Amino acid sequence: MRLRAGTIALIAVAMHLSQGVMRPAWGQAVAEPAKPVAPVCDRQKFRVVVDVGHTAGVPGAKSARGLDEYDFNLRLAKDIREKLVATGFERTVLLITAEAPRAGLFKRAERANAMSADLFLAVHHDSVPDHFMQKWQYEGEEHDYSDRFPGHSIFISSANPNYARSLQFGKLLGDELKARGLKYTHHYTEKFMGNRQRILVDAEAGVYRYDQLVVLMKTHMPAVLLEAGSIVNRDEELALGTPERRSLISAAVAGAVESFCGAPAHRNPDLPIHSAHAPKVSGHVARPSVTAPSQSGAARQ
Repeated sequence: MRLRAGTIALIAVAMHLSQGVMRPAWGQAVAEPAKPVAPVCDRQKFRVVVDVGHTAGVPGAKSARGLDEYDFNLRLAKDIREKLVATGFERTVLLITAEAPRAGLFKRAERANAMSADLFLAVHHDSVPDHFMQKWQYEGEEHDYSDRFPGHSIFISSANPNYARSLQFGKLLGDELKARGLKYTHHYTEKFMGNRQRILVDAEAGVYRYDQLVVLMKTHMPAVLLEAGSIVNRDEELALGTPERRSLISAAVAGAVESFCGAPAHRNPDLPIHSAHAPKVSGHVARPSVTAPSQSGAARQ
């Protein structure tokens, strides 16, 4: 049967209208779901303060071969700064303080705050409590050593106003060190550490809480203290003195800073502990001692 011209025209109009319902008119953009904007790190504006732990006059712990902790701290801190500058964080500052503790500790925080820094990293090397020490002869002289408890440790303070971000960076740093084959020490969780026992906040990255450290409490920006390893451990002392180990640690710091810079801030975590290794007393979470930090043993400033 042959269709008349008018009928054919009506069919054509109907088909066009039905297609218009199914798809947008020509020239109209199809709306797509908004994609999340990736965090942007402005390396030229981001400032890291790398704090050299202790002073030349009060040099901290003695290594197993009689060397000053301060010298280890200074060499590593310089390498960290150079690595950060080389990766684009040109505003990184090396903080060296001459004033002795305890006033010098507050001075460090004041200087970092005055710089409007984005991140504070204190660089240290660890020892152990005196009762773990043994004697040995090296180059005709007697020195103290302990080959127990090798490894690094990372400390943050819940008294820091940016506790969540401090923990965030501490985790990133611990993960970067772990990825390079370095291990953290677990002995801070043990009861035999006495008043130096610390709360393990992150068991994967090796992040501890030490609320009374002045440089972590009084800084306005996220702040972390790194004990890079035990210099009273004879083998680890030798490793920590090499450019290769310093390069490894510096690369880990740079990787953590790069991830941290521009990353969205995490909400302030609850202070109850996130690890089964956390010390407890009478069924309650143990809080750190309020006594002043010891200059001998763990996590000295």
